[in-house]
Amino acid sequence: MIHFALRLAVSGGREAVARLVMIAAAVAIGVGLLLSTLASINAVGKSNERVLWTNSGAASRTETAPVDPLWWWDHGDYFDGKELFRLDVAATGPTAPVPPGLDKLPAPGEYYASPALAELLRKTPAVELGDRFPGRMAGILGDGALPSPDSLYLIEGRTPAEIEHMPGASKVTTIATALPPSCDNDCPGLGTRGDAMTLILSVVAGALIFPVVIFIGTATRLSAATREQRYAAMRLVGATPRQVSVISAVESTVAAVAGTVVGFGLFLLLRPLVATIPFTGDRFFAEDLTLTPLQMAAAALGVPGAAAVAARLALRRVTISPLGVTRRVTPEPPSHWRVVPLLAGLAELGYFVNRRPDTTNGQTAAYLTGFLVIMLGLVIAGPWLTMVGARAVALRTSRPATLIAVRRLADDPKAGFRSVAGLVLALFVTTATVCIIGTINENRGTLSGDPETRTAVEQSSMVDEPAMTGAVPAQLLADLRAVPGFHGLALGHDNPQGLGALPGERPGFSPSLVLCTELAQVPVVGRCPAGASVVGIPQWGFMSLRSTSGFEWPAAPVSAEEAAMLPVRSIYVTTDGSAAAKEQTRTLLTKAYPGYGPRTVGDWGSAQQKQLSGWRQLANVVLLTTLPIAGCSLAVSVVAGLTDRKRPFAMLRLTGAPLGLLQRVIGLESALPLLLVSALSIGTGFSAAAMFLKSQMNYDLVSPGTLYYVLTAVGLVASLGIIASTLPLLKRITGPEAARNG
Repeated sequence: MIHFALRLAVSGGREAVARLVMIAAAVAIGVGLLLSTLASINAVGKSNERVLWTNSGAASRTETAPVDPLWWWDHGDYFDGKELFRLDVAATGPTAPVPPGLDKLPAPGEYYASPALAELLRKTPAVELGDRFPGRMAGILGDGALPSPDSLYLIEGRTPAEIEHMPGASKVTTIATALPPSCDNDCPGLGTRGDAMTLILSVVAGALIFPVVIFIGTATRLSAATREQRYAAMRLVGATPRQVSVISAVESTVAAVAGTVVGFGLFLLLRPLVATIPFTGDRFFAEDLTLTPLQMAAAALGVPGAAAVAARLALRRVTISPLGVTRRVTPEPPSHWRVVPLLAGLAELGYFVNRRPDTTNGQTAAYLTGFLVIMLGLVIAGPWLTMVGARAVALRTSRPATLIAVRRLADDPKAGFRSVAGLVLALFVTTATVCIIGTINENRGTLSGDPETRTAVEQSSMVDEPAMTGAVPAQLLADLRAVPGFHGLALGHDNPQGLGALPGERPGFSPSLVLCTELAQVPVVGRCPAGASVVGIPQWGFMSLRSTSGFEWPAAPVSAEEAAMLPVRSIYVTTDGSAAAKEQTRTLLTKAYPGYGPRTVGDWGSAQQKQLSGWRQLANVVLLTTLPIAGCSLAVSVVAGLTDRKRPFAMLRLTGAPLGLLQRVIGLESALPLLLVSALSIGTGFSAAAMFLKSQMNYDLVSPGTLYYVLTAVGLVASLGIIASTLPLLKRITGPEAARNG
């Protein structure tokens, strides 16, 4: 029976082969996307494992080994908005542990750089970056020490005397292979939150797979009417329901197996490309995009099995009776209860507004479930909405083409909606994605600072630390002022006890004393009151993301001469805003005070901006994948409808119906449900995005820009164009020969 089914699968000539190829292509796309998503989730975990070693200096670690201790001082740095991990090490003996990526420890005056950093050092003037690292480059860090090919990592060799007094320096005898018990701001290798990325990638996977599943279902139904008649004829000549089920399952399973094999090949082909997409803000190593044996087995066995079940369900009518095809009646109209899943999904998301689950697993269950139920609800509610819209139009039209189209939509709304289901989901996914990413970017965009604050470089000691230096060397001040693009400089002096609390002081912030002559050089920070020579400025005033130029700081009860003699807590330099000026300034400050990292306002938000960039890449992947697939699904569905009804249309042409009338019927049957349900889908996307943003981040929805509305309009017009492009086929398949029986 299986051999017979295989022969039967291709016995329909080019039409049957084309159908099998199309099903196989749809399955291949779905399998390729599914495997890529699973591999990306696995890659996040592998990337996190690669940086566990950087936590070796955490205070909560208790692991020890009988070896010579290694002085360990990890500290951060930045270059042009990119985060740079620096590790200074000094061995106390020959058996000191060696970090991964190295064959041996760097000697004092040597350093090892990651490939990306080494390339950056070659392209960047030394005064902007290379001068921060004393000595020479001894080699390249291996991939085993890096979470990404883009990582900027550097390990420097020092003497114990150079490290032991640095803030945060410690001795280690083992290299960390797991997260420390606790992290009090001393765990640089926390990596990407894998659970959060699992949530995001799972939602993306659902957004990608749903249109593909619909495409598979659409392709499976190509020439469904012809095959149903064939199976009914088999029942008439004695075939059992079981035999018919086997034949129908084999026909779809053959294409699904072929598509699954191609899907695995597609995944391997696309893996280098997927690795370049910065889902987490950085690229993956291609070798980290791997699958577990269980995942591979589930895809290899589950997809063909699901295809066989789908075929069994799609053609279940012919197993009831041999006359099940020829005795067709108008299907029962869909019930209004079909909107319940859609409303349930929206209600589920709405419930969690102001009730966000405390754990990430709880958030994953809440939001992923809500979005998937909404997408399923749109598919289930679509036929009922199509029927309601068609009946409403039928009451207000008298044109023949419109009446024929809406009558069929009202009689069989499932078939009418099926052709546009993929596009409806694509519009929902597009709307929700653009709204969520756009709102997050709007709320977190200020992390890059105002234009005025983005020109500054600041270096200071923390509130609970001693002052940075007794006095700034005159040569350093001269070098800073000589930087091309230098604008102004102000020093924040210590505020010793006895001067009294300043009127503007905030709890937890010890204000610094600033000379008014210097503050006038950096007006972005604020100004002095009339007649004052010294003012007090809290630390937040120097590195505010927003300009404080309108602030008038309170005068300090101390003379300019007395303040100038006090230790310096901070150095604030403004430039013309160019990367060269800021990085050269940062390099000078880093060399002078290596224990205190100079910062720009762009540094504070660089990690989140990098994450936002990764999310925008995900949004682009979703948009560039779902829309073409949905367009293909629409074209295939319209063609399938034409093929299945070629005899009725041929009969209409023989009775005198003009070809243009029939073409308008086909166009209206597809365009009407597309426009009706698309409006609901877009509105649902706005609602779902608003509830998610309010619940998860307490953000109010920000309306997307004009580009979104333009792209949506272009997408709908393109969809109508796809429908129109299939209409010439009607003339070819409705000739007189198509009107003949069997």
